[in-house]
Amino acid sequence: MEGHDSDDEVEEKQVGFHEMGIDDRILKSISDLGWYKPTPIQEKAIPLALEGKDILARARTGSGKTAAFCIPVIQKILAAKTTSKEQCVKAIVLTPSKELCDQAYRNILALTSSCSREVKCLDISPQMPLPSQKPMLAEKPDIVVATPTRILAHIRAGNLCIKDSLELLIMDEADLLFSFGYENDIKGILGHLPKIYQAFLMSATLNDSVKALKKMVLHNAVILKLEESQLPEAAQLTQYHIKCEEEDKFALIYVLLKLKLVQGKTILFVNSVNKCYKLKLFLEQFGISACVLNSELPVNSRCHVVNQFNDNLYDYIIASDETMLAEPNPSKVKRHSKKDREYGVSRGIDFQNVSNVVNFDFPETVNAYIHRVGRTARGDNQGTALSFVSLKEMPLLEAVESSLSETSENGETVFKPYNFKMEEVEGFRYRAKDAMRAVTKTAIKEARLKEIKQEVLTSQKLKSHFQDNPRDLQILRHDKFLHTVKNKVHMKNVPDYLVPPTLKKIGHHGGQEGRKRSRTSDYSGPSRGQIKYKRKQEDPLKSFAFAGLRGKKKKKK
Repeated sequence: MEGHDSDDEVEEKQVGFHEMGIDDRILKSISDLGWYKPTPIQEKAIPLALEGKDILARARTGSGKTAAFCIPVIQKILAAKTTSKEQCVKAIVLTPSKELCDQAYRNILALTSSCSREVKCLDISPQMPLPSQKPMLAEKPDIVVATPTRILAHIRAGNLCIKDSLELLIMDEADLLFSFGYENDIKGILGHLPKIYQAFLMSATLNDSVKALKKMVLHNAVILKLEESQLPEAAQLTQYHIKCEEEDKFALIYVLLKLKLVQGKTILFVNSVNKCYKLKLFLEQFGISACVLNSELPVNSRCHVVNQFNDNLYDYIIASDETMLAEPNPSKVKRHSKKDREYGVSRGIDFQNVSNVVNFDFPETVNAYIHRVGRTARGDNQGTALSFVSLKEMPLLEAVESSLSETSENGETVFKPYNFKMEEVEGFRYRAKDAMRAVTKTAIKEARLKEIKQEVLTSQKLKSHFQDNPRDLQILRHDKFLHTVKNKVHMKNVPDYLVPPTLKKIGHHGGQEGRKRSRTSDYSGPSRGQIKYKRKQEDPLKSFAFAGLRGKKKKKK
């Protein structure tokens, strides 16, 4: 759109979904999803979008930004179909990664569950030959979801024409589009758009990239900035940090997972693909299974892992947050290591009901920390973030602490120290060293190749089978042991003599007694894989950190 931007700051009174003039079919889908009231960003954005205004919305991750644009898009398409029966592409949703495309597509499908015949949506982000998607685009779906590169490729191939039909352009996670290298693609797309269209930019931050996009795409935009901190308050999100060196990180994660100090669904973030498999092979030796998510896996496998994790099939995901993915160094990338630049796991993806985020490797930027930790404590759920920090990572921790303290209400530090005394779990450290000796570079390389081959086979060769037999897809698991290191049976059990006295007193440990306890016993704490737990119950992570390992035991009154 051409013209000079004049931006308005807007205050809207609180309204419910039923007061927004939304079609009854959409309201039914909203009700089926269990959404009883709009989130703050939805309250403000939906009425403005229905009025036809361009919107730049900034709200933190997990605030419901996706639905804030999905609902008005569907509403406008349904309204247009009452006067015109012509089938054409009316809306394009652009996201920076294939995982986010899949998420937006699923959200649209859920919101159109009661009007699926009237509103058609297509996700063309999967990496497949352009001619194979041409027949689907020839049916002219109302909404097309894709990355900018994919949309532009189809436009140039003549498979998609939106010059005369497009009415709505949506850019989700707009602050990532430029950093993922899509600037030229977006400029190319804009040259194929009509002169008049409505546009929405949704972002967790308002950085220079978003400001540049705003000038390119929006006209007389309404800017919505929610007055909120970058992360949930301390009552909802508890943030710990542990100072430990690299070799102790593995011993610590072994203790925390094996003794059930970290309970519920957990994402463990590392900074490289290699570290993904190193940690997975390490945990395998103790009988701890985990999925791996990284840029080398096929997108179908990645999306399937996320969906199964959301369905509570897995407890642990080891995810690589590769910050330089948009511009990989060719000299450092091996021939067999084909990374997908449209991969992104720490940003935007709606991992549901995550109890904990563990930064095994500390993130390299403040924004990366915010978006990693933003995978937990979403909506009204409680969450815990635990960061391992080595000496060389301390400046990164200080930068995050300084940034978050500036935005907190009292300017207080947001981190609680988790003063872990390694001497109390010395027996575990010896076991961890034994396990690490087995995780050689060769074992990691073999595991990496084995996993990729397995997932490629699953993604391509069995695709047609799973389409015909969807139940088989449900039972397909991605957390199987890779067996590229020799497993010792005794390592999978924790003898009682290794369990610290502190844990024996609070009753949370994974020793002989813990193994005999069944899931249906009278154990009052959260079970493995439980979606969320009440803060009124004793948190074993907190108890271990503050009651025992700091040497300050609470006296019983």
